[in-house]
Amino acid sequence: MTERLSLAVPSKGRLEEQVNALFAAADVPLQRDGSRGYRGQLKGLLEVDLIYLSASEIATRLGEGAIHLGVTGEDLIREEIPDVESRVVLLQELGFGHANVVVAIPDAWIDVTHMADLAEVAGDFRQRHGHRLRVATKYIQLTQDFFATHGITDYTIVQSFGATEGAPSSGAAEAIVDITSTGATLVANQLRVPEDGVILKSQANLAASLEANWSSGVRDTAWQLFYRLEAYLRAQKQVEICFPLARGDHSWLHDMMSQTQAHALHDMETERAETARLLVHANRLPEISQKLHQRGKSIVSAQPASRIFSAESELFATLSARLPH
Repeated sequence: MTERLSLAVPSKGRLEEQVNALFAAADVPLQRDGSRGYRGQLKGLLEVDLIYLSASEIATRLGEGAIHLGVTGEDLIREEIPDVESRVVLLQELGFGHANVVVAIPDAWIDVTHMADLAEVAGDFRQRHGHRLRVATKYIQLTQDFFATHGITDYTIVQSFGATEGAPSSGAAEAIVDITSTGATLVANQLRVPEDGVILKSQANLAASLEANWSSGVRDTAWQLFYRLEAYLRAQKQVEICFPLARGDHSWLHDMMSQTQAHALHDMETERAETARLLVHANRLPEISQKLHQRGKSIVSAQPASRIFSAESELFATLSARLPH
């Protein structure tokens, strides 16, 4: 029997809700087998085995090659998978699940503003206090790598299983490495982040395992999934604009399109079109509209795109470049 594509998604919480919303918007809604089931399928793509796991287990399974694709936080992928770059491809940032992995120190350490200052503190901490500087965290690998980058070696990791931000006030540790979205919890615990103390700006990612068995049938299914997801994701960043064309406009229009990375939705020359319809990046809409006003286009209409399908899949190309041929 042809191997099926396995896709793991978060089994609960806000991340599950956001993943559900994404796939539904891309017209491949997730269908869970029962409210507490750990299996499911994608409507319209029956060749996909949907698996519900914890966010951290998704990262582990990706590293082992037990699943083909997974949606989870970049922080967990980089923490849970040794030699991550050779085992996993981060295909697409999804725009939700934002959080930073940071070093946090007590507000009272007024002289510690950068990681270099923390290195000095760690260097003489044992002589002053009789033990090494303790850092509470559940991000052991990320902490070790980041501290090594900053030349900090004289410290001890205290593994955290609960509310890490409370470790300094309880006396369990002097500093922490934790994840934060707004920083409010750190402030509430009289902690702050050194100016260069952000280890990773994380968000939810669609990731692919390089350790999994990517048969030709599985690759075909992946292309079909990517085709649908990308059509929706492209549309979130693009706007369709429309304005009247006059004789002579082509002399400047192509240059403007090149400068602003706009794309024509039809052949304006051979069709002798009276109207131009362009696809532009949403962030550049005011700039492009003003350029058109300067060319005498007093009215420029704009509307969001719901789907933008392309014959080429950037996600599939990225994955294929890393898989054996």
